[in-house]
Amino acid sequence: MDFSSWSMLRRWRYALKPGSWPKLLVPCVLGQGLGALAAPRLSWLGLLVGVSFTLCDLAFIVFLNDWGDQSVDRIKRDMFPHGCSPKTIPDGILGARALLLAGLGAGAFGLAIAGGGEWLFALLASPRAGLTWMALACLCVFVAYSLPPLRLNYRGGGEVLEMLGVGVGLPYLNFYAQSGSFGSVWLWPLVGFALLSLASAFASGLSDEESDRAGGKRTLASSAGNRFTRRATEGLVLLGALAWVLCDGLVSGLWFIGGAGALIAVRYWVPLRRVSASAVTNAFKEQGLYKLHLHRAIWRGALGLTTAALLWRYLGRG
Repeated sequence: MDFSSWSMLRRWRYALKPGSWPKLLVPCVLGQGLGALAAPRLSWLGLLVGVSFTLCDLAFIVFLNDWGDQSVDRIKRDMFPHGCSPKTIPDGILGARALLLAGLGAGAFGLAIAGGGEWLFALLASPRAGLTWMALACLCVFVAYSLPPLRLNYRGGGEVLEMLGVGVGLPYLNFYAQSGSFGSVWLWPLVGFALLSLASAFASGLSDEESDRAGGKRTLASSAGNRFTRRATEGLVLLGALAWVLCDGLVSGLWFIGGAGALIAVRYWVPLRRVSASAVTNAFKEQGLYKLHLHRAIWRGALGLTTAALLWRYLGRG
């Protein structure tokens, strides 16, 4: 494919990978929604700070992930010249230096937003002490995940870091920005969401199984294989749905809130299992359909849970 005719705007839009945005925007919405339940009133500043940091974190991760993975992306492009999507650096869409600088700039801007938000909250006598450190921790999770010297996504353990960053850290930061509370009964849905985020992290390695193995990148798929990874992914979806029901029901007594998210997750788990047998190694189209059902289970389940909770908060409880 010839990218020479692409405008610079189109190149940067492609590098931002809009299709992956829900992976961070959904935990942002979940955290903000749960934070609104724990707060006496909605904080517009908390919403602004949380969403703005999330967008910066998104750009930070997407740009630097391409920069950190350029070697294995080049291997995959060589192995499957017509079987995978265009790679930002190997295909010359953008240069490595431009992505590195843009990613670092996005991270610095996100940290500045968190710091400025913490200062404004203190000025308004509604302190959010430690918000800047939370933002730094979210950024550092990704640094440990993909960048030197740790690069745990290459040494093993990257999926667990992704679970901590996407499934716990980012929604917790948004929860705190919205509510100002470090702890609440409304944090329990993050248990189920963390398990579902781990399922997503496992599945993300399916399409890169052989290129990751050739490039020395250790993921569950490159280490344990396609079949085991699919079974682990599908099991975690059920465990996450179960955790939503049990945590919300046993802790708050509001079974229907966790149940709303669980029902949606299981609704998409059924077609996920149906296409599982065809999502074998290098079956990229089938793997894409497999991950589509998985992401719908996670993202729509989390949004369904959040919606049910907010409806109870503002319409039921009043």
